[in-house]
Amino acid sequence: MLRHEFQPGKLVIGLFLIAAGVVYAGDVGGLWVTEWFAVIPLVVVGLVLGGVVAGVNGAIRRHRRAGRRSTADPGPDISG
Repeated sequence: MLRHEFQPGKLVIGLFLIAAGVVYAGDVGGLWVTEWFAVIPLVVVGLVLGGVVAGVNGAIRRHRRAGRRSTADPGPDISG
């Protein structure tokens, strides 16, 4: 199996969208009554939180990548 980088922002968004689906499925199944607008805040909060998590994850990755470059890669030799 090919390895890929972990993207926690997509995970958070997916969990919130699954929760929205469960809310509507409960309404269709007759377990509870859900108004049509009730899922909008759930989806919006999920998208915002997922974006924040993705931004923090990107910042951490950039910081770690920059830290590795400064110690491991001295840069090009321009001494001649």
